[in-house]
Amino acid sequence: MRDCAHSEARYYQGNTLAGILFIISAPSGSGKSTLVNHLRSLVTDIDFSVSYTTRAPRRTEQPGREYYYTSPAKFEEMIQRDEFLEWALVFDNYYGTARRSLTDAQAAGKDLLLDIDVQGAGQVREKIPDAVSIFVLPPNPGELAARLRNRSIEEGSLDEQEIGRRLAKARGEIEAYRQYRYILVNDKLDYAVESLTAIVIAERAMRQGAQPDPETARMMQLADKCRQANATERLEPVLASFGLIDMHATRA
Repeated sequence: MRDCAHSEARYYQGNTLAGILFIISAPSGSGKSTLVNHLRSLVTDIDFSVSYTTRAPRRTEQPGREYYYTSPAKFEEMIQRDEFLEWALVFDNYYGTARRSLTDAQAAGKDLLLDIDVQGAGQVREKIPDAVSIFVLPPNPGELAARLRNRSIEEGSLDEQEIGRRLAKARGEIEAYRQYRYILVNDKLDYAVESLTAIVIAERAMRQGAQPDPETARMMQLADKCRQANATERLEPVLASFGLIDMHATRA
């Protein structure tokens, strides 16, 4: 795969069937946003839903790019008007996806990518069972802590208590991996980006039903390796590092 920084979209699929809903979730600090940004530079005809939140913008964020920032009162009004496809309360702040994101993407003939947490993903799967769900994992707690710490420093502060809280929450979120169709371990950025791209290409190709060209067939094989049922070898060391399984017992 060429350098992930390459900005030109490489994958254009003619006659794409619009309306595939992709859900991507991960513990905070897993590198999900970086993966999504690279995906959007590599694949055409996929919209990204910008969520609403009541938390304050981080120093590096811009309204309308990472989130639409609003007040708790206005967010609760939107809940009452049933304007959200999903919403959740996370770390004392509301997060939600507006229903119109999906209808706008469908009207434009595009697929839609939702970057949402485990709670929100569960709500969407109940409403849209054929949504394609992807869970991104950090390689281990030490790497996750380092990423959270670096992000905190970049934002102008270092809050070890907040980092500890997010690490504790990550363990619980990782336990939800069984609810997702695909699993990605984000230990090597280039490979993770190519795997995420492969999932999108493969899902489109399967729904089109046409004979895939050699590159699409290669991407479909890569995506298949990321299916939860086929990802055990990559998954087990991560689960063990977070104390969720005993590797010795697993291999006994």
